[in-house]
Order: sequence, then C-alpha cells, then structure tokens
Amino acid sequence: MTSAPSQKRTPTAGWHDPDQVDWYLDRLDGLPPRIAGEDVLREVLPPTPASVLDLGCGDGRLAALVLEARSTVRQVHAVDRSATMLERARERFQAEPRVTVGQWDLAEPIVSLGSFDVIVSGFAIHHLESGRKRDLFSEVAQQLRPGGLFANLEVVASATPELHAEFLAAIGRTADDPEDRLVDVETQAGWMREAGLEQVDCLWRWRGFALLVGRSTVTEPGLG
Repeated sequence: MTSAPSQKRTPTAGWHDPDQVDWYLDRLDGLPPRIAGEDVLREVLPPTPASVLDLGCGDGRLAALVLEARSTVRQVHAVDRSATMLERARERFQAEPRVTVGQWDLAEPIVSLGSFDVIVSGFAIHHLESGRKRDLFSEVAQQLRPGGLFANLEVVASATPELHAEFLAAIGRTADDPEDRLVDVETQAGWMREAGLEQVDCLWRWRGFALLVGRSTVTEPGLG
C-alpha cells in the first residue's frame, strides 16, 4: 500500500511564484497515482500523430511524454501563462527543435494556435471558470484534426467535502490551490460531448484525479 506524501505547508502564492512552482515540480515523481494516470494517457495516444498542443504545459512534462511515446511527432506547441513554468519548459526542451514553447492564458481563445492531431492538458483546465471550460472544450473540438485525440489529465471535484479532504491528505496537501475551480467528471464529460467530441469517457480515476478523453469526428472518404 502506497503511503501518502508527507504534509508540509502548501504554498498558495500563485503559479508565477518560483517557490510554489519548485514545490509542485519536486513532488510529481513522488505521486504514484499521477504517474498511473500518465501511463493511461500514453496508452490511448493515436498511433502516428504528427502535431501536438499542450495546454497549460507547466514544465513540459506531458509534451515530453508524448514525444517519448510517439516517434512520428514532428511538432509540439506547449503553452502556459506562468513565466516561471515556461522557463522550466524551455530548459527541458532547449535541445529539442520539434518543440515550441510560448506564453498563453487559457482564459483566452485558443483558435489562433492552429490545428493538431493531439491536444493534451495536465492539471491546468481546472483553474478556469465553468463557462470558460465549456468554451475551451468547444475550441478544442474545432482545433483537432479528423480523428484527433483530446486527453485532459485533471483535478476534479469529489462527491463530498469529506472525500475531498481525504484526497488532499492522500496527495500531501494542507490546503486547496486558491485558483482551483473544480467540476465533477460527469458534468465535464457532458460539456465535452456538447462541444462535438466523440467517444468521450473518463478512462482513469483515482480520488480527485481523472483522465477525460474525447475524439474528433473522423471524416469519411468523399465527405467534407
């Protein structure tokens, strides 16, 4: 049985704060449930994607995962609003010409970023208000190429405050992130379907972590 991470005071200054960013990044490899979710994401990637968009890329962890898992990838665009996180991502990819790292606030529409075979996001979209989440899912559906995949590894709302408290304790947090705007799995899956994504499902869940996946419509030959 995996023991919970030790609980030290949880920084809450915000994602531009280097101390909070370092605290967060230092914990990731010590969270087996999160790694398990990443493993499932790796499994569901399309076999031969060429282009990837990482929304709220942080230090580039998911972008690196996709590059490692799929050798066909020729272009990755990784965006985040935190200058501190972007600095870490640029350090990670300084010798990787396939990756472009740029600043972008997910509160703003992503339609100008282009179209992609895969769009991933890791623990970022839960910071958006519900209305913006719904709009973002619609934009994702528009930006995915036919047959493309959207995979959102996310923090989601627990069914009760007691379960949420148990989740925080299990991941070694002493407080919520003040920027969190958590929504339950079922509601978000419904928004993804309304946006036009298909084969929508929660393919993995552990307490307040979940992997929500949807696919764009495959254009049949001779149509479209």
